[in-house]
Amino acid sequence: MLLDLDFRKTLRSGKRSFQLDVCLQSDSDRVVIMGPSGSGKSLTLKAIAGLLRPDAGHVRVAGDTLFDAAANIDLSPQARRTAYVFQDYALFPHLSVRQNIAFPLLRGWLNPRQNIQHAVVDYWLDALRLTQVAQQRPDSLSGGQRQRTALARALVTEPRMLLLDEPFAAVDPVLRVDMRSELDALQRRLQVPMLLITHVPDDAAAFGGDVFTVLDGRVAEQITRTGEC
Repeated sequence: MLLDLDFRKTLRSGKRSFQLDVCLQSDSDRVVIMGPSGSGKSLTLKAIAGLLRPDAGHVRVAGDTLFDAAANIDLSPQARRTAYVFQDYALFPHLSVRQNIAFPLLRGWLNPRQNIQHAVVDYWLDALRLTQVAQQRPDSLSGGQRQRTALARALVTEPRMLLLDEPFAAVDPVLRVDMRSELDALQRRLQVPMLLITHVPDDAAAFGGDVFTVLDGRVAEQITRTGEC
């Protein structure tokens, strides 16, 4: 089972509370979680990545247990080998494309050198067609180039799964179509398992795979090739 989620989390803010109760399973290398704002999509992604600790249950990816409350297992985000790509890509504006991609390979707080040479960085620059813009900074890139830079920075760590948080939310509808097509082709070529969250049905149609609709913290609908939870 590539993805096996069964966990619960209660979040409180003042007198308000939100119950996250997620149970889903998938063997697909493309999984989409769809739902409106506030439905629990991003919280689910953060629980997988290790940025949110559930109160109970488990998180398993590719047969490995990343979290299990009963067994007292809670791997750090780094040990989980899941690459989280943020909605706004979270690129460092003062670093070049090459430096952004190299950043996860360095320990400590020092930025990568401007002309850092690393075989893995060169590989992903070439694979994602970024070699010609390797010395440019994010503000001079197109939307597609920024997305590919964020993906290269995630892939350089050799993750077991890509976690994408609304990757097209910040772009206009025309560019969204182009970037969706580009990501689709990239995933097919690289064969890296991908979990994408979105509120747009067209994204789900393009990338599922297995599609799960989340409403009010629970899986409300499953369109899957694999078993239900």
